[in-house]
Amino acid sequence: MAEHVAAWGGWGAEVRDDPFPTFARLLATGPVHAVTLADGHEATLVLGHSAARQALKDPRLSKDMQAALSDDTSTVDPGLPGPEFSRHMLGVDPPDHTRLRNLVAAAFTPGRVTGLEPWIQAITDRLLDDLAQRGGVVDLVAGFAHPLPFQVIGRLLGVPDDDLPALHERFATLLAPRAGDPPAEAVEASDAIVAYLRDLVALKQRRPGDDLVSDLARTGGDGERLTRQELLSSLFQLVIAGHDTTTSLIGNSVVALLDHPDQLALLRAEPHRLAGAVEELVRFTAPVPHATFRYATEPVELGGTTVPAGRQVLVSLAAAGRDPAHVDRPHTLDVTRVGRRHLGFGHGIHHCLGARLALLETRVALATLLRRYPGLRLAVPRTELRWSHGDGLVIRGLAKLPVLLGTPGGRP
Repeated sequence: MAEHVAAWGGWGAEVRDDPFPTFARLLATGPVHAVTLADGHEATLVLGHSAARQALKDPRLSKDMQAALSDDTSTVDPGLPGPEFSRHMLGVDPPDHTRLRNLVAAAFTPGRVTGLEPWIQAITDRLLDDLAQRGGVVDLVAGFAHPLPFQVIGRLLGVPDDDLPALHERFATLLAPRAGDPPAEAVEASDAIVAYLRDLVALKQRRPGDDLVSDLARTGGDGERLTRQELLSSLFQLVIAGHDTTTSLIGNSVVALLDHPDQLALLRAEPHRLAGAVEELVRFTAPVPHATFRYATEPVELGGTTVPAGRQVLVSLAAAGRDPAHVDRPHTLDVTRVGRRHLGFGHGIHHCLGARLALLETRVALATLLRRYPGLRLAVPRTELRWSHGDGLVIRGLAKLPVLLGTPGGRP
């Protein structure tokens, strides 16, 4: 283990806005390091692509937060709404993981996701129409990148349209960046979300519909395949995973393309490249810079370093995506890049179930934005942009993205 890093996460603006030089400097000294997280917990940080790939699929690195806390409460900060809401597919190990993932997987098959494209396109057009009517400077995060995936996942789950704005606001409050103990407004938002999800499940049990909550509520009716705790945990996780990461990917991608006008011009001229370009943007912009919680259930060797039993393991997907041992010209955005193997959506049994949906939403969002607004540009100096959405570890996204849309370029 090359060096101990006294603080990882909770960075100041300079590192938070551009963490890649920090990742690269540390990776150059070794693929695995001991770190103290900003919340005070000790962890092993995995940066190299090979070691990260191994860590993401090693069954000795458990995802079971409740088990970790029962062994040692100092392993991890459980966060909000608490460990009782960690019984979802990202918070358990097989066989529970297999069972929970299979229950949800039917909503994200390739055919079902592809069938959502006209619906996603309609939401995209409506949101951009609303922004255009405002005129002048608009916030592309608040008005587009955030509501687009939130509305998609909300409707997939069966959240009534009238409930979406209030639920959206509560999740925004809960997920706002903060240091130290959660403020009262975050606790209130968490409690309100929990209460809403309980009511939604009760509603769908009384009046089921053609949506994922109804499907899961029916599946859990016997109390054996899906417990109430697992159902509520899964819904909570699906809302967060179904919008927050895609919001960050869309916003980060827009900035990356504006930063690289040659790549932007290429995509405008050859829009068929967008599907591959989005994969490259996942690697390059790292909307999910670190994988979610893992801890070693026994000593594990990663990158030549032995991780002790009980230690939290933090896998840096962002650093792995720019590992020069794996990627040629790792710090270059190249939308024509081939062989796009990256870990941006994880690896192994916990590979992101919603990856296809996130890629589709981002492709539709970027294609429509670039087609309709060829004059799109930042409304503030580039140096004023702040990546202060999320905690900087699991989510890296823009709090705001002020832009001028420019003169519409037309619609098909």
